[in-house]
Amino acid sequence: MAGKKIVILGGGFGGITAALELQQALPSEHQVTLVDRGGTFMMGLRKLWVLVGRGTRQEGTRSLQALAARGIQVHRAAVTAIDVRTRAVRTEAGSIPFDYLIVALGAEARPDLVAGFGPPAFNLYDPDDVERLAARVRTFREGRLLVAVLGGPYKCPPAPFEAAMMLDDLFRKRGLRDSIEIQASTPQPMSLPVVGTAGCAQVEGQLAGKDIRFTPNRKVVKVDGHTLVSDGATIPADLLIGVPPHRPPAVARESGLAMRGEWIAVDPGTLRASADGIFAIGDVVEIPLANGMPLPKAGVFAEEQARVVAAQIASELIHRPQPAPYRGHGYCFIETGNEQASMVQGDFFATPAPAVQVTPPSADAYRQKVEFEQSRLHRWFSR
Repeated sequence: MAGKKIVILGGGFGGITAALELQQALPSEHQVTLVDRGGTFMMGLRKLWVLVGRGTRQEGTRSLQALAARGIQVHRAAVTAIDVRTRAVRTEAGSIPFDYLIVALGAEARPDLVAGFGPPAFNLYDPDDVERLAARVRTFREGRLLVAVLGGPYKCPPAPFEAAMMLDDLFRKRGLRDSIEIQASTPQPMSLPVVGTAGCAQVEGQLAGKDIRFTPNRKVVKVDGHTLVSDGATIPADLLIGVPPHRPPAVARESGLAMRGEWIAVDPGTLRASADGIFAIGDVVEIPLANGMPLPKAGVFAEEQARVVAAQIASELIHRPQPAPYRGHGYCFIETGNEQASMVQGDFFATPAPAVQVTPPSADAYRQKVEFEQSRLHRWFSR
């Protein structure tokens, strides 16, 4: 068989995993190409460590060019179009033909969708803003701090509440907690609806136990400086940390692939999109669960989806057995302070609703969170 061109769009969890799995599985006549506009990878969880001064952004950042040493072609360029008809990806640096395409472009934070959101408020999902926020936190000694989810969906659903608890821990260690009020809010009816009522009760109980006021159903109309204006109240803050809604990149919406709402539609078991030889994985897709909620947007799901897709492509090209389908199992961490963390884990494809548990905080789960980053950076970028 003549060599095939497999093109992967996006250098996040899904894109990196798919590229490495395919390069390892396929003989050298097949070419694996990874296209990413930024050229570097940083795991999202590191932003919260930067926030509380437990590490730098640079310590967790790696160049995607390191993958070239594994035989993967790496193109640093913005994708401008996906042409399903001609089977080519257009980038700002030229056109790249493909036989197989894996769309792993992720979801983009869209602060522009929240009227007035910008300085002096801070965007928890922007690495540059988090570095500025960390500097502000170092000088914050009294007043009201509000961590507010400003709209949905958004990546890594526990992160806003995790940030609130990590800041609580930081201010306690600095002896300032009595002079700082911490609040967390969301437009959703509970903290993490996908985990169910019992799981949310655990998360919200952890917040209450740290004297963090949690407010659900806080639908945001606009931000006015440090002040959050909702449909029922105005909440002033001395330090406002916002989580903007996320949307898919424009090239995904304009690709001509079948969509589910604004997101690429795929077969849940195979991650195949509506055109032959095209797959989509990770945050750029929406997979409905049995209770009607979407699968959360988190790197661990993209990573496992990438393995399933890579195995399917390999089975077609080198006649391996058809792999097992994607099963929707996953987990994430909620750091709670004092070097402890909870885990949200389970079967998200279970019926009639996801079978997900929230574990009590433990030092072991915190160690697993640290290892989660370290193991992947080593496996992906070290020879």
